[in-house]
Amino acid sequence: MEEANQSKVAEFVLLGLSDQPKLEKMFFVLILLMYLVILLGNGVLILVTISDSHLHTPMYFFLGNLSFLDICYTTSSIPLVLDGFLTPRKTISFSACAVQMFLSFAMGATECVLLGMMAFDRYVAICKPLRYPMVMSKAAYVPMAASSWLAGGVNSLVQISLAVQLPFCGDNVINHFTCEILAVLKLACADISSNVISMGVANVIFLGVPVLFIFVSYIFILTTILRIPSAEGQRKAFSTCSSHLTVVVIFYGTILFMYAKPKSKDPRGEDKQDVSDKLISLFYGVLTPMLNPIIYSLRNKDVKVAMKNLASQKCFTQ
Repeated sequence: MEEANQSKVAEFVLLGLSDQPKLEKMFFVLILLMYLVILLGNGVLILVTISDSHLHTPMYFFLGNLSFLDICYTTSSIPLVLDGFLTPRKTISFSACAVQMFLSFAMGATECVLLGMMAFDRYVAICKPLRYPMVMSKAAYVPMAASSWLAGGVNSLVQISLAVQLPFCGDNVINHFTCEILAVLKLACADISSNVISMGVANVIFLGVPVLFIFVSYIFILTTILRIPSAEGQRKAFSTCSSHLTVVVIFYGTILFMYAKPKSKDPRGEDKQDVSDKLISLFYGVLTPMLNPIIYSLRNKDVKVAMKNLASQKCFTQ
């Protein structure tokens, strides 16, 4: 009877930094600039990998997918964050919140799998160079990339379907900038243990398994590189996978920092801790997508040459 009398939540209020308006204006400018860098950097990488025939290889195909994924991932949340910084009362409908959660969750899971696929590509290139054209043919690497997107989408659909079936009939204030799934689950007026277990299993599959796969791949890669007799050969071999390894370290290192960071035990520090957690989560969502194109363009000669050729072609046509 009491449940029947409670009104169902039709929209959520995003708390963000509502109690700190000065910070909102500063972070609006900062996040906007970072978002523009993400769009420009990843957009140029996609254009370069498509337009230059020398980059029509498995490694750059995966890189183009990673750049497109980073654009999708940030676009699913950053415009909402920017709007929240300028709007006194930040509200989002229940359905829009579900869509935003789905897109963010799907992109995050897809990136984990895609980084694992890229590690396998580097393993075959370094450890099995003679078999590389056969193993990493177009018939293989296109389905590999497609399966990454499909796996991320299916996982997100399962998690969000379980979340939206929960009754939300009480507090509708999300203590976050976006519809972060854990922040939303805390508002459900029902037992969420099954959701937590489901997400735990998903984390093992989409975080633990790719990390283990990448770790093992790089053990074989490093062992193979150390067997190369010349120092120049070792340097060239390692340079082909250094960009990917850097991205992996930043991506998983940031996740580890977010979840391994000790929580404040001082009740008087809870508000500051909440703000800190939210800001770390926010910058995690823009830092890696912003750094990815910079890392691949600065550390990769082929991409540099392709960018110069693209720029010279545009200058010539003008």
